[in-house]
Amino acid sequence: MSDEEHKNEPKRPKLDEKVSHSGSGSDEDTSEEDDSIIGPQPVTEVVQVDTKQRKVLEHESVYLDSLPNAEYYEKSFMHREPVSHIAVTKTDFLITASSDGHIKFWKKQELGIEFVKHFRTHLGNIQDISVNSTGILLASISNDKSLKVFDIVNFDMINMFKLEFTPQTCEWIYRSGDAISALAVSDADSNLIYVFDGQGTKEPMKMLDNIHRHSVTIMKYNAVVDAMISIDIQGMVEYWTGPKNEFSFPTNVSFDSKLDTDLFEFVSNKLTVCCLTISPNGKYFSTLTSDRRVCLFNFLTGKLVRIFDEDLPNILEHQAKAQLIPTMEFGRRLAVERDLEKNNFLKSTNMVFDESSNFLLYPTVLGIKVVNIVTNKLQRLIGKPENLRFLQIALFQGRPKKSMGVPTLEMEAADNPTLDGVMSDPTLFCTAYKKNRFYLFSRRDTSKSDQDRDVFNEKPTKEDIISATDSTSVQKIHEAAIIHTTKGDIHIKIFAKECPKSSENFCVHSKNGYYNGNIFHRVIKGFMIQTGDPSGIGTGGESIWGGEFEDEFHPTLRHDRPYTLSMANAGPNTNGSQFFITTTPTPWLDNKHTVFGRVARGMETIQTISLMKTNPKTDKPYDDISIINISLK
Repeated sequence: MSDEEHKNEPKRPKLDEKVSHSGSGSDEDTSEEDDSIIGPQPVTEVVQVDTKQRKVLEHESVYLDSLPNAEYYEKSFMHREPVSHIAVTKTDFLITASSDGHIKFWKKQELGIEFVKHFRTHLGNIQDISVNSTGILLASISNDKSLKVFDIVNFDMINMFKLEFTPQTCEWIYRSGDAISALAVSDADSNLIYVFDGQGTKEPMKMLDNIHRHSVTIMKYNAVVDAMISIDIQGMVEYWTGPKNEFSFPTNVSFDSKLDTDLFEFVSNKLTVCCLTISPNGKYFSTLTSDRRVCLFNFLTGKLVRIFDEDLPNILEHQAKAQLIPTMEFGRRLAVERDLEKNNFLKSTNMVFDESSNFLLYPTVLGIKVVNIVTNKLQRLIGKPENLRFLQIALFQGRPKKSMGVPTLEMEAADNPTLDGVMSDPTLFCTAYKKNRFYLFSRRDTSKSDQDRDVFNEKPTKEDIISATDSTSVQKIHEAAIIHTTKGDIHIKIFAKECPKSSENFCVHSKNGYYNGNIFHRVIKGFMIQTGDPSGIGTGGESIWGGEFEDEFHPTLRHDRPYTLSMANAGPNTNGSQFFITTTPTPWLDNKHTVFGRVARGMETIQTISLMKTNPKTDKPYDDISIINISLK
């Protein structure tokens, strides 16, 4: 970086500063507007005119046109088990890996992708995968102490090792033209890093014992600078080179001592680094820490440039000030976040830069953020309405190469639009928490109600068949019911065929008198009325099986009209006894709450209940309205 660029560089924030870095990212920005913003926000949300001169990214709209912008995913494809890793290569391939040790190869087409090959690669869980800088080699490691190497272009396994240690992470550490395809693999139980010839024997070329003092959890290679950056479990960051430079400290960085950098920030603040990514131009690297802060560093100087704060307390505070998403949906997402932290899945996330290195994309509780790191603005949110918590992402930009056999000299020289007319199709590929699918976002408009967007490319497992068999319940499920309330009767139709479990749960509870005397504890005018909690406070109730049961989403049952009967929950697959009836169309609840009935008569009773005076803090009516009993037909 030139001296002039250093002068224009904003002040570098520290990790222990309790501020939300937004706007320009400079510490000098202390306006009230910045204090209320969690992370970078959309340009449309900034209403105060800032007289200070802001940085501008030239041709920003051109860069944004090369990025996906769809709110809903276009397609999804399956693995047998949850998808744990995903990567896009420079050779137009997509690699997906699942927790059961399987790897699939997909080829990017002019529109979408095409399945190529499936490998049952490892017996254990896949710990990490790594694609080399040219996109022709793939390495995968597993806790079964195996290492496999693939030729991506020919989608073939070309090497395999049985390791003497349990691997933690792996990364290729060589550039195009180097004689040796060096592959670094860290030991999960020690500070050792083993370097192998990826196309050679299982004997390591070098065993590095003096780089870290603790087990290395992250390694990423910067092909532009020809340097590796690694981070251990204590947060210590180290730079080193490959076998060509005898694994020494790189000479082309702008510091000799880490005391002149901000690389000690993780250790000094006792933070664990969950993931790291390097920009394509080699100038920046970005990390996600255990306190949910995205930190942007200058690679050559090791200086901290910006921090984007994504921690939950800040999001909660901002949700209270300005509703980011509907309250029910926000509560569901918080439940997923707590489950994610409990199961230590934050380390399974990642981030990517776009090919211009001007935009950083990373998954959050609100969706996938696309941040302009030059202007420090949130340009767009991808996947915000989806009922998914995205974890790993991979970005394809440019044009897929058309396969037309062996090109002739005439074909190469010809200015023929038929030979060269492949349209650009920027696509974002994503995995999601506890999902055995991966998802594709493009620039094409996609409807969430599109029934063909989830591709069933796998046969059902034994568990799926057993689950389907178990769902045919012996209990008699009624098709209609009358809810007798203190304000009148509500006649409902029950969708027993489409939602057997939810319908059975409702019918058995009704027959047993479980709902008798339950009050409508939550009433929101112009939205819905909710009941079904014997405790009357909104946190109780259980299913007829004792506990919670899974969601039952059906493509023809949507929240597309008022007077829809739906299950209340605290997150995915947390249905108990509570249910609600909408008073208006609520499409944002689709695929989040199970629709298991519609109101046939008694709409005036629902309207009477919805207009009752309620406590503004709890939404509970001042005067109790209760269910007398429910009769089944």
